[in-house]
Parts: sequence; C-alpha cells; structure tokens
Amino acid sequence: MARKLKVFIKYLFFLGLGIFLVAWSLHQIPANQWNEFTGALKHARYILFIPVFFILTLSHVFRALRWKILMQPLGYFPTLINTFFAVMIGYLANLAVPRLGEVLKCTLLARYEKVPAEKLVGTIVVERAFDVLSLGIVFVLAFLTQYEIIGDYAIQLTKQLFQSKSGGVSLRKLGIAILVLIVVIFIIRHWFQRFAHLKIVIQIKKIIKGIWEGLISIKNVKQKGLFIFYSAAIWLLYLLGTWIGFYATIGTSGLGFPVAFSALAFASIGMILTPGGIGAYAYFMAMVLEKNGVAYGIGYANGTLQWFAQFIIILLWGFVCLGLLPWYNKKRLPQQSTTTIS
Repeated sequence: MARKLKVFIKYLFFLGLGIFLVAWSLHQIPANQWNEFTGALKHARYILFIPVFFILTLSHVFRALRWKILMQPLGYFPTLINTFFAVMIGYLANLAVPRLGEVLKCTLLARYEKVPAEKLVGTIVVERAFDVLSLGIVFVLAFLTQYEIIGDYAIQLTKQLFQSKSGGVSLRKLGIAILVLIVVIFIIRHWFQRFAHLKIVIQIKKIIKGIWEGLISIKNVKQKGLFIFYSAAIWLLYLLGTWIGFYATIGTSGLGFPVAFSALAFASIGMILTPGGIGAYAYFMAMVLEKNGVAYGIGYANGTLQWFAQFIIILLWGFVCLGLLPWYNKKRLPQQSTTTIS
C-alpha cells in the first residue's frame, strides 16, 4: 500500500509539473503575440498529421524490431505483431503512470509469447541505455550544426557568469567556480561512500550500473549492424517527423534540419521530465525556435501541435493494439496447436 501511494504521489508531482509548465509557458507569451499564437493554431496545416502519423508509426515498428533482436541471445523469437502491440500498449500505459509501460509490455509479451518476464527486464535496460546514448549523439549533432546559435548562447552565458566589471575575464569568479566544482565532486563522492546503505544511493548506483551494463551488452547481440541501423532509423524518423512538423505553422515553415536537431534534442528532455511530455515538450520547443528567430507564441503553438500529434498517435495505436492483442492471439493459438500436433 505504501509503495502504491509513493508511485501515486510521484505521478501527481510530475503531472503537476507538466500542468505548471503549460500555465507558465502560456503566461510567457507576450500580449502582442497572443493573436499570432491563436492564429497559428487556427490556420495550421493539420493535413501534415497524416505523413507524421506514418513516420512515427514506422519508428515504433523499428523499435519493436530492435527489441526482437535483443531477445534472440536469450533464445526467444516472438512475432513482430505481438512485439509491436506490446510496445504501443507500453507507451499508452506510460501516459497514465510513468515507467508502468516498461513493466506492462514485458508482462504482456511474457503472457502471449511464453517469454519469462524477468528475462525481458534486461532487454529494457539495454534499450534505455542506447536511447540515452542516442540522445547524447543528437545533442552533439545539434551543437555542431547550430554552433552559431547554441554555441554563441553558451559563450554569452559563460561570459556573463565570469565577466569582470572592466569587461574581461574575472579570475576571482573563475577560481570560485572551479573551487565549488571540486567541493561538489568531493561531497558527492563522500556522500556515496558514507551513505552507501541508503536506498536512494543504492538505486542511483543501480541505475548507473544498469546503463553501463546495457551499453556493453551489445557484444552479446548477434545482429549488431542491424541493431545499430534500427537505433539510428528510430531517431532519424523522429528528426524527419519534427522537420515536417515545422511546416504545420506558417511562422516555422522552411526551418531546416539543423533547427530540427536542436528542437528534437531539447524537446526529448521535455518528454522525459513530465508524463507524456505534457507542457515541457512545447516549452522546450518554443525556447529552441525562439533562439532561431521565431516568435515565442508561434514556437509554442508549433510545439503544442507536434506534441499533440505524438499524443494522438500513441493514444490511437495504444487502444487499437490493446483491442487487437487478445483477438490476434486467440486466432493464432489453434494454428500453433495444429503445428505442434503435426
């Protein structure tokens, strides 16, 4: 009961964070941009939802194919249809309770494909580890392709932090910053050693260890090239979907792939922060687009539309797969038994 209450409180916190970001982001739209914001939503090219729907659906198919590859070293070969159903139902569950989908898709596949659920947990760790690595690569590419914007912004921010009154570099501020960094590293290290018995410390260590083990476990995958191809394809399709999404609103039409890299990188952080990315996705998208000369109101409208498209796709496919999963396997079971007898 206490664990369920803890999960519920955690969910309420992140949902509340998402709602707060929606309200706060809307408040950030200047009064003179409200007409642009509402106009962008009113005159959006909603027809673009169709290609985005197929592009993101294909990315989920690739995710299912990649998951299948991870199960092969364990000696299990589930059907693509059941794997895809489990992936989409997992996404649907994550909209309700964060991380519930990871558990649910393992139990569903275990039920219909006779794969031990506990053995599937390791494959989820591998997937998440490579998603973290892929997101890191997207951030690097965003920095390289938009160095004049992201790089200059970082330089300006650094100058503001370490600038002296005369306009040069303040050695005093720089020294304090280095000292603070050293102290923080020392405190974290000491904290991990002194409180190694605490659950939170054990959990953090377990997460870090899990990510590392997930990354190095690629050596056990037989089809390494195909696994890397699917991983790259998933993020390239995300990128393509984001770029096409720019054409949904007039003020963002014509933005290139470099901007899409930056938007995808920061918006993905938004998807992690709040359930389904509510509030955070559109906010980060608006901030990136504003750095690229797009009015905040229009950027937020575009981010809202792109988030809504992904939300609808997960909602639609999630419920469709939830209905088809038992039906498909009911039709499949007689065939399996016939094959076994023969």
